[in-house]
Amino acid sequence: MSRLPTTGLIVAAKKRRTPLFKFHVDKSQLDDLFPHLRELQALAVRHGIRDIFQDNGGKYLQLALVTGLKLLASREGNDAVDETGREYELKTLNVDVVTSFTTHHHLNPTILKKYRRVDWVFAIYRGIELEAVYYMPVELLEPFFAKWEAKWLQDHKDINNPKIPMKFVLEHGIKVFPANEAAG
Repeated sequence: MSRLPTTGLIVAAKKRRTPLFKFHVDKSQLDDLFPHLRELQALAVRHGIRDIFQDNGGKYLQLALVTGLKLLASREGNDAVDETGREYELKTLNVDVVTSFTTHHHLNPTILKKYRRVDWVFAIYRGIELEAVYYMPVELLEPFFAKWEAKWLQDHKDINNPKIPMKFVLEHGIKVFPANEAAG
């Protein structure tokens, strides 16, 4: 059994200064807002979202409340279900940052099979403001699925996050939540 040279480590630790952390001038404003964030989190928990700051939690909560969809708890299946039991895949984007909807980090035939069974709902945000929601029947997405499937069959490896352009959704989707209603 080897022994570590403890003397050098102790001396080095004593010489190293801990940085001085101090509150930012805006901390008091955060403290004032935080009770409201806790209320938002409590609402989110009632809708199956464990953390509004993770995995689009806050946006999914808003999307569920705007569409009346119930979010599904499993991260493995589809994202939401309507009152008739019909399931949906949900996608969001922040138009200030990107112009395409991401899909899956490890897209493969199993995921494609899941995607081909449900209709999709696309939400367009500007920052945290919901601008529009589009419904997309799955048949309209088949050209993307076929292209991705062909690529997977050619390469025999998962595809990293293929995209669906926002332009395609705007041109072919059915707008179910106009921006002017988002403010009301």
